[in-house]
Amino acid sequence: MGIVAGLDSAPDFTRIVVCDTDTGAVVRQGYAPHPVQGPDTGRSSDVDPQAWLLSLGEAASGGLLEGVQAIGVSAQAGALVPLDAQGGTVRPAMTGGDKRAQVAAADLVDALGGREAWAQAVGCVPGAAQPVTKLRWMARTEPENAARTAVLLQAHDWLVWQLLGRPVRRTTDRGGASGTGYWAAATGGYRPDLVELALGHQAMLPEVIGPADAAGTTPEGLMISAGTADTMAAAFGLGIGLGDAVVSLGASGSVMAVHPEPLVDRGGAITSLADATGMHLPVVTTLNAVRALRGTAELLGLPDLESLSDLAMKSTPGAHGLVLLPYLEGERTPNLPHTAGTLAGLRRESMKPEHLARAAFEGMLCGLADALDVLRGRGVEVRRVFLLGPAAELPAVQAAAPALFGAQVVVPQPADYAATGAARQAAWALGVSQGALDPRTPPVWPGPVAQVLDPGEELAVGQAVRQQYVAVREQTHPGAFQQ
Repeated sequence: MGIVAGLDSAPDFTRIVVCDTDTGAVVRQGYAPHPVQGPDTGRSSDVDPQAWLLSLGEAASGGLLEGVQAIGVSAQAGALVPLDAQGGTVRPAMTGGDKRAQVAAADLVDALGGREAWAQAVGCVPGAAQPVTKLRWMARTEPENAARTAVLLQAHDWLVWQLLGRPVRRTTDRGGASGTGYWAAATGGYRPDLVELALGHQAMLPEVIGPADAAGTTPEGLMISAGTADTMAAAFGLGIGLGDAVVSLGASGSVMAVHPEPLVDRGGAITSLADATGMHLPVVTTLNAVRALRGTAELLGLPDLESLSDLAMKSTPGAHGLVLLPYLEGERTPNLPHTAGTLAGLRRESMKPEHLARAAFEGMLCGLADALDVLRGRGVEVRRVFLLGPAAELPAVQAAAPALFGAQVVVPQPADYAATGAARQAAWALGVSQGALDPRTPPVWPGPVAQVLDPGEELAVGQAVRQQYVAVREQTHPGAFQQ
């Protein structure tokens, strides 16, 4: 039928993929780093949004978009772009988990009456990465900028608006809106009162359009789809659906799954996000994942995680009774913010480097299995687990994960899944506009090239290792999951 493009504006670069609308095959691609910000731009989390446009232009150079009929936009979540009444940026965009906003987060939680009040209101408890918290920080620290702020956009909203020539209408999608802290996935509506609570006054918010809707068409006739945040775009690019969960192995960890209904968790363990298809994307995070592996590698004097994995493979499941509770930075799941890690089961025969290495991998994965169980406990079906991040390639992770998670594990090859998801969204909007696709059913593109790992006969062994871990967790932190 034609070709579409997906662009992903990540924190450091822009990636563009041009895909066949029918098959999803990538026919060409472009890449450009964001320009280096000058020393006068302030803190690293402050970014001039023009840098995103410059990077986009460079990535699209050389005729990359020639013949493209529609573009989808993915961008880093939580990047707040405050605009004045004329559409100018009031200050640089605030990106990432801005540490300046941590005090503001606690302030906001108290202002509404606690974590449960926020969970009930918008399905999540404010953290340093969310726009609502950044608004509170700005109101407290930069009151002049707060007073000038008339419109609130996120990175993908702003880029879509720019591509369309800065029209009067400004749009967003459910996925991006669900991460703001002032839009509730459960009701599908904004909470302007929470904007006022954070900013001190009302501001214009972008119109939330449907997953298959077009945000508009450029003067040249190029359709721009709704766009979404990077997490939702990557999930869409991976093609995850009901029965699928995604476990991301970064320094910290996250577990998310597609679910037909929003999940409101009174304790705030679940962040109730929306996905890019009209369904929901509940997320549970852990503070400790790969950082537990890196810490163990340093303790053992090993140069890298590959060496730690090789050492762990010399041990056996259960690590001869060694159990590591990997709560090195405190923990969010379970909610133990001030605790430390625990190493239990020390006996003379278990005090060998290979057993400690094995315990580190099992502890990390059992911590993520706890997060998976939070979702399972709320009725989320998990038949397959997509495992993402460089650590997913480690043999020790792949050997233990299927049995500990109790599910088939899929390890996709590294690819630009957020950009691919944005392109798939563009193909959906284009197909609907042409009458070729149903607005409720996205185009079917092949799944990622991946390794598929089944628990097989190791399932019983994995469950025994898991029980060993849970016993130590319950003994050390009784009732941690019943708080």
